[in-house]
Amino acid sequence: MRIALALAVLLSAGAADARTVILNANGYTLDDIGRLAKFSGLIVGDDGRVERLLKPGEKADGDVVDAGGRTLLPGLIDAHGHVMGLGFLALQIDLSDTTSIDQALAKIASYAAANPDRKWIVGGGWNQVSWGLDRFPTAEELDIAVADRPVWLSRVDGHAGWANAAALKASGITAKTPDPAGGRIERDANGKPTGVLVDTAMALVEKKVPPPTAAENAAALETALQIMASVGLTGVHDAGIDPATWVLYEQFAQDGKLTARISAMAGGADALRAIAPKGPTGWLFEDRLALNTVKLLADGALGSRGAAMLEPYSDDPENTGLMIIEGAKLRNVIAAASMRGFQVNVHAIGDKANREVLNAFADIQKMGQPLVRPSIEHAQILAPDDIGRFAKLGIIASIQPTHATSDKAMAEDRVGPERIKGGYAWKSLVNSGARIAGGSDFPVEPANPFYGLHAAVTRQDRDGQPPKGWYANEALTLQQAFAAFTTGAAYAGQQERSVGTLTPGKWADFILVDGDIFKMPAGDIWKVKVLETWLAGKRVYMRD
Repeated sequence: MRIALALAVLLSAGAADARTVILNANGYTLDDIGRLAKFSGLIVGDDGRVERLLKPGEKADGDVVDAGGRTLLPGLIDAHGHVMGLGFLALQIDLSDTTSIDQALAKIASYAAANPDRKWIVGGGWNQVSWGLDRFPTAEELDIAVADRPVWLSRVDGHAGWANAAALKASGITAKTPDPAGGRIERDANGKPTGVLVDTAMALVEKKVPPPTAAENAAALETALQIMASVGLTGVHDAGIDPATWVLYEQFAQDGKLTARISAMAGGADALRAIAPKGPTGWLFEDRLALNTVKLLADGALGSRGAAMLEPYSDDPENTGLMIIEGAKLRNVIAAASMRGFQVNVHAIGDKANREVLNAFADIQKMGQPLVRPSIEHAQILAPDDIGRFAKLGIIASIQPTHATSDKAMAEDRVGPERIKGGYAWKSLVNSGARIAGGSDFPVEPANPFYGLHAAVTRQDRDGQPPKGWYANEALTLQQAFAAFTTGAAYAGQQERSVGTLTPGKWADFILVDGDIFKMPAGDIWKVKVLETWLAGKRVYMRD
């Protein structure tokens, strides 16, 4: 199906130009205390905010839009995505759909042949697990596809990269190159680099990749915004940006081209100082853009065995993963950012990393320093004793439901049958009283939030596997999942007073979809298509 954005005039910044009345809708929203409410229409004031919801049969004056009985929902918010990564992957080589290394190599070779002027071939999305490999791919294999220029391809989780021989040479990586702190160069029995670099070691190659031009950056952002609008995302928490990206976001906001609200997280302490030296920006440009948060990396990812574990990996007994920041350094960064009023969100996947981050937050609190809505991003593998600490310490668990249904092919192999009981433990977190926020980690996973809603309530992939759900005892109810992608994400972005529900006074961010998620079989939720997306009472997307 062709997808088209609404006319450019509809994308301009600012609120609706006149009072708009949406009628004949099958509307759902959570109210301000979390109850599911139904309505048949809503009035959008000329300020772009909800005036009030309408009951069946009610009318109002204004520019009337007939919803045609379609389901209307609040705009969905992704609490953990990578906006520029989404745009660039759509414009570069994307291996996420490949199911074998031979298929991937053929796609790489085809892309290189079609782009003879590119000095480097870059992209990502590969996953050796999806290829049926019990090892990482090698530079020798990549040389089969392209040997005449450097190739650098990030793994689907963004925590490992695959280089060909030319890329290793351009980066000066040899058998004598030491592993950097928090990273690993994969090597053969003789110590020779095999072509894959994990976590901080990726920087050895990335610093040699030619930076994108200003035009390429703008094209990537435009593409990402189009994709997000087409799947019903009206907001995203961008999990780690650099100063140049912030400048680009500001320019798009000034030009009226931000069709989603971006809560940007500075990618580390240095980026935070450069972007916001005077403190949190607050929400700017009619609540379209903010930088109130810093994101830190405690460890790597499970698929590349970089997640830091308390005990060795079940399928790699010599390996406990990688801690990227810990101890006094982690505590100092959290304390310094918190003292300046910033929210601190820390990536932690392994049980060791999660415990270390929980301990660090607890230590800062014991010092008497208040924390601003601290979050653990992913909270993926948790020791059972640590699950209850999220609520006790007031830590948000920012989860990505599709990670579970993608990782089920390897997760239990990595951690074994006992530790997996604390993995992707969403129901246990909710039952303990923890706040959760829902996201996707796009482009690691597809940006479509209906995939996330489906995975959260079924614990199945989009082929319906496994039939009874993967550790289905940790599934969420639909209302809990819906809250994670609306009110939970709004709270995590310090924006619950402005978005997340369609209650009076909040921005009229909403979507029209082709199915009623609250009545259809749960297994069909992922099939829902977004027909229209509205931001601040303006239509920013219409499916053609």
